Amino acid sequence: MSNQAVATVSDTYDLWIDGDERPATTDERLAVVDPATEETLTEVAMGTADDVDDAVAISRNAFESWQRRPPEERSRLLTDIGTAIREEKDRLACVETLENGKPLSEARGQVERVARHFEYYAGIADKIQGDSIPLSEEYVDYTVREPLGVTAHIVPWNVPIYLFARSVAPALAAGNAAVVKPAEETPIGALELAKLATETGLPDGLLNVVPGFGDDAGAALTGHPDVDGVTFTGSGPTGKAVAKGAIENVTEAHLELGGKSPNVIFPDADWEAALDGTMTAIFTNAGQVCSAGSRLLVHEDVHKDFVDDLVERVHELDLGPGIEDADVGPLVSRDHLKKVLDYVDVGRSEVGDPVTGGSTLDRDGYFVEPTIFDDVPMDTRIAQEEIFGPVLTVTPFADEDEAIELANATDYGLVAGVYTENIGRAHRFAREVDAGQIYINEYFAGGNETPFGGFEDSGIGRENGVQAIDNYTQIKNICANIGRR
Repeated sequence: MSNQAVATVSDTYDLWIDGDERPATTDERLAVVDPATEETLTEVAMGTADDVDDAVAISRNAFESWQRRPPEERSRLLTDIGTAIREEKDRLACVETLENGKPLSEARGQVERVARHFEYYAGIADKIQGDSIPLSEEYVDYTVREPLGVTAHIVPWNVPIYLFARSVAPALAAGNAAVVKPAEETPIGALELAKLATETGLPDGLLNVVPGFGDDAGAALTGHPDVDGVTFTGSGPTGKAVAKGAIENVTEAHLELGGKSPNVIFPDADWEAALDGTMTAIFTNAGQVCSAGSRLLVHEDVHKDFVDDLVERVHELDLGPGIEDADVGPLVSRDHLKKVLDYVDVGRSEVGDPVTGGSTLDRDGYFVEPTIFDDVPMDTRIAQEEIFGPVLTVTPFADEDEAIELANATDYGLVAGVYTENIGRAHRFAREVDAGQIYINEYFAGGNETPFGGFEDSGIGRENGVQAIDNYTQIKNICANIGRR
């Protein structure tokens, strides 16, 4: 590891509350581990329910003045934060790579998206408008959108700084204050971003970060009676617990809960584009992506040739530390490595040995080989359950109807991809498949501006785009009787 890389991370971190570092109410600290080396990067204070209480109270005070600040001022400040993030891109990308493990080039791309989030919602901050509703001539009726107040943000470990910005930026743009609970595995990026935002001019107390464990700080935050909105990204069981805690306080929760997304290849697909897209869909961030194309559905006429070419490409991948910008980095933690390897064992018991991969690397770090299981029936666990690693299942299909049936054959509905030169078929697929976002001829098409979220067990609500403002505002209707003289 380079000296420059080490210098991007402080020796220790405390909580970030009221515009400054603050010790937690307990002496407990968590070691943050580099998943590529298994070495400790730093130690971070672990917040408790008492720390959450303080953060929420401070956020409430900050909100009172922030919501009254002219929208154009909020817009300028969020723009400045986006600029500051771009100026710190290399350092923030290094932080992301060290604590998460992803290749450095991927991390740089994520930082660009973080900056774009603040810039995009800066452009929306002064355009959050209501409607005029026509009634009889005796009435004037209109709506206004007002901020919720204090919003809670539970951020996962797989794309930590991007998912921080995805919800925090629109929340601030709409006039809210935010309290963030980052994942235990990856708290550094959230603390660094909050510090940078404050140094750029964000008022003290408006953005607070309380690292901690989910069953303590996380539960205290999502179930806090003074929190007015909850955004959670993570696993289905945890998301349901978050929603229950929020609803007890009549607080709305927006949940993004993962997926088991299909990527469908028809015989007329652009061959190279389909291969490129399939590799990107499953091996980006070592498969630790909620929208990963983890189920490959290939037409039977091209199934064997496509899998053969795909395996050749997998053999060319370079696995190694993200800081060296290898093609595929490690998994985030020892516990997660065990989970993925357990699924590989399940796959072997269900369908036999993978056609490639399935083993760990003989080196330090939480590395698992990119793995492909072929001819996988849809009633198997590896085809139904989210593995969240570089493990791809391949299932052949006979025709368009079967492709759509297979695409819809799980309880998830986050995204789906399709490769075909037949535009009618592509749009029929998009119409019939139950998913919140459809990619045609490019997996991960779109960007920050496109609404993102799922159907069924993949969650509730939408992030990204103009639609995300709905998560952080409430509608007030005003009706005036002007008929009397």
